[in-house]
Amino acid sequence: MLAPLPRVVAAAVLTAVLALPLAAAQPRQPTRPTPGVVQEPHPEINAAIRALEAARLHLQRAAHDFGGHRVKAIRAIDAALMQLRLALKYDKE
Repeated sequence: MLAPLPRVVAAAVLTAVLALPLAAAQPRQPTRPTPGVVQEPHPEINAAIRALEAARLHLQRAAHDFGGHRVKAIRAIDAALMQLRLALKYDKE
């Protein structure tokens, strides 16, 4: 049985991975750009990256290994971060 934190991290990663395509498919209301304000492209993806980086840091600094699941959770976070960064890089090309 998974310890609570790895279960939460796994659920968060899975939710982020599954929700991103759904969020991208939703029709958006056109917004008028505010003069002089540059909007961040893909704020949801950038927020997910920040959340995953915080979870990774928490796991790395944890005093225990969460029943042996800490390393696997960190690897899953690293894989998710790599995919999100590749997605952002692809968007810029």
